[in-house]
Order: sequence, then structure tokens, then C-alpha cells
Amino acid sequence: MEKIKRLGVLTSGGDAPGMNAAVRAVARTALSCGIDCIGIRRGWQGLINADFVQLTRASVGHLLSRGGTILYTARSEEFMTEAGREKAVTTCKMLGLDGVVAIGGDGTFRGALELSRLGVPVVGVPATIDNDVGCTNYTIGFDSACNTAIECIDKLRDTMQSHERCSVVEVMGRNAGFLALYVGTAVGATAVLVPEHKLNFEEDVIERIRASRLAGYTHFMIVVAEGAGKATDIGEKIHEALGIKPTITIIGHIQRGGAPTGRDRETATRMGYSAVMAFVEGRGNSIIATQEGGIVEIPIEEALTMKKHLQMDRYKIMEIMQFGSHE
Repeated sequence: MEKIKRLGVLTSGGDAPGMNAAVRAVARTALSCGIDCIGIRRGWQGLINADFVQLTRASVGHLLSRGGTILYTARSEEFMTEAGREKAVTTCKMLGLDGVVAIGGDGTFRGALELSRLGVPVVGVPATIDNDVGCTNYTIGFDSACNTAIECIDKLRDTMQSHERCSVVEVMGRNAGFLALYVGTAVGATAVLVPEHKLNFEEDVIERIRASRLAGYTHFMIVVAEGAGKATDIGEKIHEALGIKPTITIIGHIQRGGAPTGRDRETATRMGYSAVMAFVEGRGNSIIATQEGGIVEIPIEEALTMKKHLQMDRYKIMEIMQFGSHE
């Protein structure tokens, strides 16, 4: 790979706390290596439309603590077409980009793979609150989203306990239960429903509420991953089975907002730095990932075939912390 003169950086898909920290790290690392850095606004669609801004050390200052993304983010149906991708390549040529750092999740990386096949080197940085990117142990934004959900549930518990009620709380996570299980364990939920665990409603929910009541508790907290069912449906089934009417809380997009935690700021900084150094050292077309506490690079095609499974030992720990195993 020839000497890198100019890199682009974009954020795509759902926003996640820490994306700004990653943009900052990419820009400052590039500039320290004598490389111009161009911010592509609104993801892959921005690359098609040549929607860009020159990034400087000053312009990315004070970003560590800011949630969201200063580059904005969007999903692009046009980029999924051959004509759209050709327009993106044309923009890269016009701007003189020697490569692109793409910050996002699996959808972002599938777009990165297609762009790389057209001759534009790309390095991906995983950022999604769902933590569901198969090639990496951790994705930027997960810790912040967990802490937001935990704070909301702690406050909800205070008022629900005052009224001796059952709460059903739906958290995000798309089709994965990483967020729900982490949060449920951290708040001491009566039950946690995740897509990876086949639900026996009577055993996993109703009997747990009964056991909790017999143990002297008068408030019951059920945490539901959005991919495991709707909180409203769960609440109705609890009402039918036990005669109590649960309160339903859907935390929603508040989990994506707010200042990133220290872990997300530090991880985003290391990943952003590593993405630029992959280009500087003559590599590209890879995903930056965390494995066993360290930063690694994995070829995009290989990375997109990798799967990550929920650690069911953590699910068992959560059960034991409540009333012990049913086995």
C-alpha cells in the first residue's frame, strides 16, 4: 500500500455513546501521522452525496464526553445498489481518499466489504449498544447503554416498591440478549427474558414471581430484551396468570443517548487509533476487534462470518442469585 495521504471517517447505523470518541481518535491519530482526515456526514449516504467536512485537532476537541455523533448517522438503501456504491467510489476518488474508517455494526461492515471490493480500502470499528458483532468481545456503546438502563430501573424500582407492584421493563438489544442479561443481573431482576433462552413462561416468569412473593417480596422486576417479546404482551400474560396488573416501561432510545462511560471512551480511543495505524502500516480491509482484553485486526470477510453466542453460564448465575436453579 502506498503512503496514506488522506483518510475518510464515517458513522453508520444506530448511534452509540462513544462514537464521537472514536471519530476524535481517528482524526487525531491521522493528523499526528501527517494524514488529512475527512469526516463523511450521514454514513454511506453521505459518501454517495459527497457530504463531508474537514476534520482538525480543534474541531474534534471536547468530543470524549459527548454522546451521539457529530458526523450524524443514517441508513442508506441507495448504497445497497451497485449504482449507489459506484457513486460512493467516485466521491472517494474526487476527495482523494486512500481509505475509509467505518464506525458502526454488522450492517456498516457489510457495506464496508462491498466498498473494499470496488478498490477502496476500509477498516471497521465496532460501535453498537447491542454488543452483537460476532468478531469482537466488546462494542463501543454497550457499557454506556447498560448503565443508562440500570439507572432507569433503579429509579423505577424505588417508586414501584412503594406501591408493591410488578414491573415489566423492555430494554434494547435488537435480536440479542447481551444488554438485557447484563442489566437484569445488575439490578437483581426477578426474571430476564432473552432471545437465546427458550422461554418456559410458567417456570421462567410465573413461578419466579410466586417464589419471590412467598419469600416476602412485594415488588417483582421482569427485564425483557426487545428480541424476546413485547413488554405489553408479557404484562398481559402475567395479569392473566396471577391477577396482578404489571406496569410496563419501555426504556427505548434513551439508552443510546448521554455521555459515554469511561470504558467506552477508552475503548473507542484505542480502536480509533488502531484503525488508522492499520492503514499506516500497510494493511486495510479489516475490522478492529477486542479479544481477551487486547486489540486485534480481523479481515472483513472472515469477521462477517463469525458468530457470538450469549454466555449461558451468566444466565445461570442470574437465576441462582435470585432463587437458585430449577434443575
